[in-house]
Amino acid sequence: MYYISIYFDQKATNRLQDYINQAAKKSGNTFMSDQNVPPHITISAFASKNEKEIIKNLEKTFSNWKQGTIQWVSIGAFLPHVIYLAPVLSQYLQELSVAAYECIQQAGNTNVHPCYYPMHWMPHTTIGKTLEKEQMQTAFQALQESFGIFTGTAVQIGLAKTNPYHNLAFFEFTNPTAP
Repeated sequence: MYYISIYFDQKATNRLQDYINQAAKKSGNTFMSDQNVPPHITISAFASKNEKEIIKNLEKTFSNWKQGTIQWVSIGAFLPHVIYLAPVLSQYLQELSVAAYECIQQAGNTNVHPCYYPMHWMPHTTIGKTLEKEQMQTAFQALQESFGIFTGTAVQIGLAKTNPYHNLAFFEFTNPTAP
């Protein structure tokens, strides 16, 4: 399975990593750090036999993509095992989702996970995964005590594989305020 994800400026990354660490410390579940999963928002998940074509399409599509603002506003859960922070599904995020979907479709011979079709996608930043019921409750309580609405900037997009997690390609977004 391949994943296309966006990554953030250092301040937002540090804050998200702090939430991951807090949830892990309180719950005892260290899956995210054990797997070296960085803070991110996955915008597509798919199977493909055309890795090189996917990378080429991503580079063509996202090499001139502008950085964008992300605002995390809520704590959520995919029951029974995942806790996450939810950003606002902004036009920026929706356009990223559609562009990634089109890149994948252009490569042919791909199978996009139905939860990542445009307008069927729920953006989230996973804070804890593979949590048991008690771990989920403890992680939620830890986030409830520390979470506050915040913003960050999407600065790059990448293609990764999992089991184990490893990155295959990154593409930096352009800074719209840079000369």
